Amino acid sequence: MTPTGEENNKNTKVIKREGRVIEALPNAFFKVVLDDGNEILGFLSGKMRMNRITILPGDKVLVEMTPYDDKKGRIVYRLK
Repeated sequence: MTPTGEENNKNTKVIKREGRVIEALPNAFFKVVLDDGNEILGFLSGKMRMNRITILPGDKVLVEMTPYDDKKGRIVYRLK
């Protein structure tokens, strides 16, 4: 694992960040504030949709981001 993330199957860098959901939007989109203060648009990953994991405002989440777009991210895990 590198300091900025880890390699996925497509050999592209993925940056994993923790954040807190501040608002739920339609179609499984969420406004997320990262621990460093940046606000991004997060969307649920396919596995979380399939398993019907519920995300509510105030939940801590793990977000995967690409280095190319710092305003969007995929929510991959709900932290406890």
